[in-house]
Amino acid sequence: MSSVYEQPPSKKFYLRPLKHLASHLGDLLRRELWLKILLGLFLGLGVGIALSPHANLVSPDTAAVIGKWLALPGNIFLGLIQMIVVPLVVASIIRGMAAIEDLEQLRRLGLRVIAYFITTTILAVMIGIGVTAIIQPGKLIEQPAGTAIEETIPPTAGEAFPEALNLETIPDIAINLLPQNPLAAMVEREMLPVIIFAVLIGLALVTLAPRQAKPLLDLLGSLHEVCMTVVRWAMRLAPLAVFGLLAQITIKVGLEALLGMAAYVGTVLLGLLLMLCVYLLIVCLVSRKNPLAFLKAVREAQLLAFSTSSSAAVLPLSIQTATERLKVRPSFSEFVIPLGATINMDGTAIYQAASTVFLAQVFGTDLGLTALIIIVLTTTAASIGAPATPGMGIVILTMVLKSVGIPPAGIALILGVERILDMSRTVINVTGDMTAALVMEHWAGSSERSSKQLTGGASPR
Repeated sequence: MSSVYEQPPSKKFYLRPLKHLASHLGDLLRRELWLKILLGLFLGLGVGIALSPHANLVSPDTAAVIGKWLALPGNIFLGLIQMIVVPLVVASIIRGMAAIEDLEQLRRLGLRVIAYFITTTILAVMIGIGVTAIIQPGKLIEQPAGTAIEETIPPTAGEAFPEALNLETIPDIAINLLPQNPLAAMVEREMLPVIIFAVLIGLALVTLAPRQAKPLLDLLGSLHEVCMTVVRWAMRLAPLAVFGLLAQITIKVGLEALLGMAAYVGTVLLGLLLMLCVYLLIVCLVSRKNPLAFLKAVREAQLLAFSTSSSAAVLPLSIQTATERLKVRPSFSEFVIPLGATINMDGTAIYQAASTVFLAQVFGTDLGLTALIIIVLTTTAASIGAPATPGMGIVILTMVLKSVGIPPAGIALILGVERILDMSRTVINVTGDMTAALVMEHWAGSSERSSKQLTGGASPR
């Protein structure tokens, strides 16, 4: 029988659950990279809002200096990744192609992945056009005066791409894609020529005898391991990089920049969300994988993509995620994902299509069926050649606008919210690459099972 004079439980009794929770959270933070990145993301946003101009805690000049210092780990992280991304892409693609060892299977894989990328890009453009045409965010904004707007266009706009795609410029573009000087293309980080160079070397290695190909493959294997070692070092900086980069961005932009363009931002984000649902549907129907399990497996790559706005920066983590968590064989992930990081830009395609229709609504430009077809074709082609680096969406958008007669000066309207949309569409780009690798793995597995059934269980030669 209990006594009323019993001593009350000690404070240690009450603190024990809190200590257990703190210990559990500490273990999670030590093990889970995605949780560290997520924590850095929210802390960066909080610090950025506190130091943004409308908070008035410090002067704008002081906030800018603080932002530069906070972003230092992020810039070091991006520098490390950009330093090794070209050799990593070259080594990954060549080794991935050589590991297939069957020219017919390689041909089938190449045709399938290119057809898949083009199909999803066209679908993404149609989603971007559709959601913007239905919501019509441009009708909520008055037509710009356009006096000083022209000065706000990035100086590189129009330099990296021709004014419009037509029958005269396409042959020149096709010729320039072949790298006459592969080393120069690597130095300039022109990823599409580098990809083509790596594909040609990989094809040549497949046709060689194993003893002739082995020395180069061994060298590339060592190069690949060196690159992945640098990546592992860089990933230790990832949470600090996310914190600093987001803090600097928020200090510059502030939350008020999103308020005036809320309808446009919401429209683009809705299009990106619909494309994510398409990926999950593909994962469910084609790969027979639980969509929630897929999202859990790729969340670290998605968070890093959102923070860095660069598919190239996330490329090593995307390959690692596809291989280790999605169980895609290395020969597929190391071929499909670097290729996708260059020519599979579904998020960018949605952004370009939605922005083009939005600016057409702002300027009162009537887009007929012919103009919509031009937008689909131009956006698809431009997305395929888009460098996987931050800010290139604006450069490509200039070309798309010119192709349908919309004043490129309207880009100044969306510059204030460009960064947040760049971060969001990069998440879709990276997710699309890993989805493609998973789909190619499933199709290849189905083909191999069918071949074994036809040959009575023997592997096809």
